[in-house]
Amino acid sequence: MKAGVLFDRDATLIDVVRDEETGKVVVAFHPNQIRLLSGAVEGLKLLRDAGYLLAIVTNQPGPAKGEISEGAVARTNAALVDILAKEGITIESVAVCMHHQTGGPGGDAKLVKECECRKPRPGLLNGVIDDLELSREQSWMVGDSVSDIEAGFAAGLKTALVFSSNRCELCPYRDGINSAKPVPHVSGATLADIARKIINADFGA
Repeated sequence: MKAGVLFDRDATLIDVVRDEETGKVVVAFHPNQIRLLSGAVEGLKLLRDAGYLLAIVTNQPGPAKGEISEGAVARTNAALVDILAKEGITIESVAVCMHHQTGGPGGDAKLVKECECRKPRPGLLNGVIDDLELSREQSWMVGDSVSDIEAGFAAGLKTALVFSSNRCELCPYRDGINSAKPVPHVSGATLADIARKIINADFGA
């Protein structure tokens, strides 16, 4: 079986969007808003060259909450895949959960529900693992939040956290990697840092 690395999208591969007027932080919902994080391309290339298959698994509840359309999510994801392809990086699969348990005003009612695919549940990851025929023992989940790490553990994967000590968004880890559970197998400030640790680990591809 093959080894793969599954990535969260926002704050892992691309930056979040900060509204200068309100200070509100949202995820990218248009191709023009895509900004690759420092180290993302380097890290992806390192993992590609080491033989890992690469995939994206992302929660995008905006359509269920009435914030953006399903089409906006699809266009933004497609644009990200195209941007990475121009760098010589192939994304084998993009899996998206658009569900939300409570939804919001104007949201798509069919997407408002409890589901098994929304991280931290492992359904989204399991689908990619099965479709790509990945070895769980040799594969990884990389993300920026507790829910990413929990999903990775639930799917039987090794886990890696993109962690910068000045990131207030990572409140559960604000006192350090060992301050919250579960503790990821590796962590790093950038995806390039994490890629090197994955490649040098005892359970590589």
